[in-house]
Amino acid sequence: MANIKSQKKRIRTNAKRAERNKAVRSELKTRVKTATNTAGTDEGVAAALLAQKRLDKAASKGVIHKNQAARRKSRMMKRVNATEDA
Repeated sequence: MANIKSQKKRIRTNAKRAERNKAVRSELKTRVKTATNTAGTDEGVAAALLAQKRLDKAASKGVIHKNQAARRKSRMMKRVNATEDA
């Protein structure tokens, strides 16, 4: 454990941020999975849009890198479109 007061505070704030980021990442996985599973329906379109929105928001907040958000959106839409065509 750190002895310096500022370092103790830094440990607490890092823990809070890590917990918040973990929740956001978990939600991203859920949103992408829902969009992929409901592809081809009216719900699927809304789910895909919401997943894209959440990915962009996570990237803007710094939870994930912007290139990772772009990659995830691309892969998700590829799977969604493949399901709609079939």
